[in-house]
Amino acid sequence: MLKYSLKRLGQSVITLFIVITIVFLLMRLMPEEGYFGQGYEKLDPIQRETILKNLGLRDPIYVQLGRFYRDLIRGNLGVSIVYRPRVPVAEILKAKIPYSLYFGLGAITLSLLAGISLGILMARSKGKFWDRIGTGYVVFINAVPAAVYYLFLQLYVTNILKLPILFKENNPVSWILPLVSMSLGSTASYAMWMRRYMVDELNKDYILLARAKGLSNKTIMVRHVFRNAFVPMAQYLPMSILLVIAGSIYIESLYSIPGMGGLLVDAIQRQDNPLVQALVLIYSSLSIAGLFIGDILMAIFDPRIKLENHGGAR
Repeated sequence: MLKYSLKRLGQSVITLFIVITIVFLLMRLMPEEGYFGQGYEKLDPIQRETILKNLGLRDPIYVQLGRFYRDLIRGNLGVSIVYRPRVPVAEILKAKIPYSLYFGLGAITLSLLAGISLGILMARSKGKFWDRIGTGYVVFINAVPAAVYYLFLQLYVTNILKLPILFKENNPVSWILPLVSMSLGSTASYAMWMRRYMVDELNKDYILLARAKGLSNKTIMVRHVFRNAFVPMAQYLPMSILLVIAGSIYIESLYSIPGMGGLLVDAIQRQDNPLVQALVLIYSSLSIAGLFIGDILMAIFDPRIKLENHGGAR
């Protein structure tokens, strides 16, 4: 287990290095206007060139990349140009990260609890009421664009349940709809896969043998079916994290949450290249960390998996 964990950690670090390098190179292909702010039109070509040289953007690309990694190791993510001119990006993120962190963790927890519970109900009532309701929900979430049901929740559910339409830090009730919105996609995924794995387990020979021995349905479901079905569910944690990240980018803007999702949209619109670069790096790191955690959880939940002997193959 330790050997595999170290191997996966090393692979994750290498993957992160590749992603960061690609992001850095892609950002250098962006229009240079993003390094000047709002005063770009007022500068003549000589002034623009002087500023670009002072920023080091006229150095060879390998020199820029080396300098970038040196600053990154020191915790220096650069300085905002447009969003908050001359303010370090790390300082901007320090005020934004807590909002995204709390909502992200809350959404993942909610989707795990709701999705697994719904999946269990669907599996236990196969072809009946809860199975049909759950299947309809999964189909709806996967068939309808997320922006559509996000707007539906904000425009109609707020009136029906008398909930605030926008986020207010001092009003916990206003946190409900953003949390629910962020968790909808992951909830559908967990419900679908939990139902599938539980139905597969229920049809296996060892379940028939357990019933022949006189074990109660509750014992069979808890000790055997649910336990074995939950093992492969661990690999969907990265998907849950990715869905929350993707949702937060839109939802934080929709509900006026002062987190990193809304900040990324704002930074892109304003062409604040250093800020966009830092945010993309953070989201990439979270995605890779989610993949790493998912693989480790699979090995923890199922000791029979000897991943270190098979090069990480499941």
